[in-house]
Amino acid sequence: MIPQSAIIGEDAESEHTMIKVLHFADVHIGMENYGRMDPKTGLSTRVMDFVHRMDEMIHYALERDVDLCIFAGDAFKTRNPNPTFQREFAYRIQDLAEHCPVVLLVGNHDIPPNIKRASSIELYNTLRVPNVHVGMDYDVFDIETKSGSVKIGTAPYPVRERLLEDSPRAVGIAQLDDMLQANLHEMLDQMAEAADQDPDMPRLLTGHFTILGATLGSERQVMLGRDVAASLSTVADPRWDYVAMGHIHKHQNLNTTKSGQPPVIYSGSLERIDFGEEGDPKGFVWVELERGDTRYEFVPVKSRPFQSIYVDVRGELNPTQTILDKIQDFNLLDAVVRVMITCDPETDALINQKLIEDELLKRGANVIAAIKRDVQRNDRTRFDVKPEVLTPIELLERYLHSKSVEDDQANVLLSTAEELIRDVDEANF
Repeated sequence: MIPQSAIIGEDAESEHTMIKVLHFADVHIGMENYGRMDPKTGLSTRVMDFVHRMDEMIHYALERDVDLCIFAGDAFKTRNPNPTFQREFAYRIQDLAEHCPVVLLVGNHDIPPNIKRASSIELYNTLRVPNVHVGMDYDVFDIETKSGSVKIGTAPYPVRERLLEDSPRAVGIAQLDDMLQANLHEMLDQMAEAADQDPDMPRLLTGHFTILGATLGSERQVMLGRDVAASLSTVADPRWDYVAMGHIHKHQNLNTTKSGQPPVIYSGSLERIDFGEEGDPKGFVWVELERGDTRYEFVPVKSRPFQSIYVDVRGELNPTQTILDKIQDFNLLDAVVRVMITCDPETDALINQKLIEDELLKRGANVIAAIKRDVQRNDRTRFDVKPEVLTPIELLERYLHSKSVEDDQANVLLSTAEELIRDVDEANF
């Protein structure tokens, strides 16, 4: 049975009413791609983007007298954030904690490389920061808010070494993955059983892992290690009133059609990581939590716009002017911009990149991420060697290059492909 921890929070009434909950996740402070140095703060402008989104969210929550804050994991980009990033996050958690209880869930980016070391957010527990509870374990506990009591279940990122401590080691990778999923499902069921001991109290589960059926964003590029996925049926348990998820950057409700079951909500990230999230709205979730009658609303924030401009200039007599004309179709104010040009060898030689850069900045672009040219050549000259003599990884590398996939993303895809190939080879062996 999952233990029920001590109550946190002060001066609550015994009778609960509607509880106003702020749910957010995947802040990733320290993400610096597509940024430049801000002379006022000494930090990357992209770091400040993520910090400002937190400020915007906190202003919204305090204006509406929030009762409870749930952070569903991944405070920083890396597992070993520098002190400046820790300070900026702590300032904002303190602002929230002065107003209401705050639950900080441990995500995969908060876990140290060695499980015996402290996580990047464990310090809040060590210092016994008032009104802050760090969800490091699979646990169920009560929190008292100014509007009533809430039963909270915390399901941090599934760490293989912990969930498989008593499992046999002499099994294959596929079997270990199945065992990890089974253990995760068992823990979640035990937590729901513990939460159900008080039938009248509203209850909320917060987790940081992948749920089968979720639509992934570009978080694959920032995931650390192999992932495990839980089934939706295990999470969408009617013994919960709301499931506050983190880990996947795309906001979504995985349980929109099943009555009698709780909303299973990924809040999504507060800022865009890269162009893989170009069209995704960013924000947080405002929840009105009641036993058997929970409502929620996604609240978008003013995240940094990312804009891709695609233009085909093959056969154009003045390809540069065609590109400049295309730029006029877009609002580039404060945006991170990339221009993806399809050309042939003849038009490639006529493109004036400096004029394109000047026009993008004139139109208000914050950062020019890339001006990429996909030069279409005759099929016979596209490969310098026959494809059949290349390895799968070499073929994938050339394919990604032909599609103008950015270097960082291509490296992640290639690394993942190599890991999958090793897994298959080991299983077959």
